[in-house]
Amino acid sequence: MVGEYYSKNTWYSFMLVVLLLVTCTIGEDPYRFYSWNVTYGDIYPLGVKQQGILINGQFPGPQIEAVTNDNLIINVFNSLDEPFIFSWNGVQQRRNSWQDGVYGTNCPIPPGQNFTYVLQVKDQIGSYFYFPSLGMHKAAGGFGGFKIASRSVIPVPFPPPAGDFTILAGDWFKKNHTDLKAILDGGSDLPLSDGLLINGRGSNGYTFTVDQGKTYRLRISNVGLTTSINFRIQGHKMLLVEVEGTHSLQNTYDSLDIHLGQSYSVLVTADQAAQDYFIVVSTRFTSQVLTTTSILHYSNAAGRVSDTPPGGPTIQIDWSLEQARSLRRNLSASGPRPNPQGSYHYGLINTTRTVRLQNSAPIINGKQRYAVNSVSFIPADTPLKLADHFNIPGVFSLGSISDNPTGGGAYLQTSVMAADFRGYAEIVFENPEDNVQSWHIDGHNFFVVGMDGGQWSPASRLTYNLRDTISRCTVQVYPESWTAVYMPLDNVGMWNVRSENWARQYLGHQFYLRVYSPANSWRDEYPIPTNALLCGRAAGRRTQPV
Repeated sequence: MVGEYYSKNTWYSFMLVVLLLVTCTIGEDPYRFYSWNVTYGDIYPLGVKQQGILINGQFPGPQIEAVTNDNLIINVFNSLDEPFIFSWNGVQQRRNSWQDGVYGTNCPIPPGQNFTYVLQVKDQIGSYFYFPSLGMHKAAGGFGGFKIASRSVIPVPFPPPAGDFTILAGDWFKKNHTDLKAILDGGSDLPLSDGLLINGRGSNGYTFTVDQGKTYRLRISNVGLTTSINFRIQGHKMLLVEVEGTHSLQNTYDSLDIHLGQSYSVLVTADQAAQDYFIVVSTRFTSQVLTTTSILHYSNAAGRVSDTPPGGPTIQIDWSLEQARSLRRNLSASGPRPNPQGSYHYGLINTTRTVRLQNSAPIINGKQRYAVNSVSFIPADTPLKLADHFNIPGVFSLGSISDNPTGGGAYLQTSVMAADFRGYAEIVFENPEDNVQSWHIDGHNFFVVGMDGGQWSPASRLTYNLRDTISRCTVQVYPESWTAVYMPLDNVGMWNVRSENWARQYLGHQFYLRVYSPANSWRDEYPIPTNALLCGRAAGRRTQPV
């Protein structure tokens, strides 16, 4: 076909340019190439035929394997009949929000065309995932694991495990993504999900095989749409070692609450009798508890799994809050660089700004919406990053969302908050609603200095952990509670701040943070890519040569 011929020739030509750029500008940092074809396909995760989104015929998609500072060249062919883009949950895109893959930064890939992401996992380690960010595509699949290993010269604070498993768990609906989108567009919220999946399969549909006496690393992400989950393994303890790129204090847990969009790494030793054991995932804080299981299979198993999976916590808030407070940084361990994580004294830095973000669930024009500081986000006709780069007026305005709750009526707006490069922000997430919220900030990690019930006030700072709290990119806020973080504004770009509850995100629970440097220097931000897709009011404009 002509379109296919054009796409492949564009890909090969672009690869020549990429190879030259890599050779000339990246030096010793290696690069890895991926070529993905995104298609529809029939899937049966809960026993019902659905239209899924597949990557190279796979659901979930292929795992990305990288090492700190690797350069990833990911060519995506969109074989769907609708626009499509990928985002990379937790990958910071240092100086490069051009590759972030949300509609505020990128034009979607048109049907029948391709786009090549060129990104570097600069100064990062850890466990993450990628997903389709447009509309409700995430409800159809298209997600996969994203693993960044430490460089060989950097010590890791635990012995090499015998194996490394990625576990992508979360809630799932039997309805197709187009039907779910229609429910939201009609002004309603989504019902309780129909079930839970582990690596794209329902109960006992996936088996992890281990050798007795050996220790394994499990990288667990909540890739669901609407619910927190609890993760546990029958008869086995879990040693927490990493939280979204931060080596953690190595506490032992019987089970872990994992909120929407969050990722953890645990070590599990196969130290029990040789038989099969349940791996259990169940919903948290839901009126009806949904449960699914996989199998931990000992390779020399003499017995089958028992009939009853172990129970777990259901609606207990205090239990979850105490567990969240137990997460600590390993101060002596190295991160992506050789210096200890504790050498960055986040609690001794003066904050330059306090931002209080309060979520709400208003009805606007007779329809259910969600808002932040009374503003329910609506997408513009042009990606905000492109509008900013080309100085296109009328797409958005800075200051269109307040730094504090307004107490006023909610309204629709393309909300963008201005921020100064190299600032140091205190951000307080305030949740007056009766359900758990999960917040994510693209392009950054932040230090979770405090969380508690009730109303936040300046006196709440007396309770902050200013020494060894965890650093991460996604954090929960419990019902009628607050969570406070300290965040270095150290990454220039246009960054999405959003709810990881995808229905809330779709209906306005998000905004963009524009971190700005007046220097206009490659030192602070890379130039627009020459292959950037241009759409909306940016269509027909020219990108500058690299």
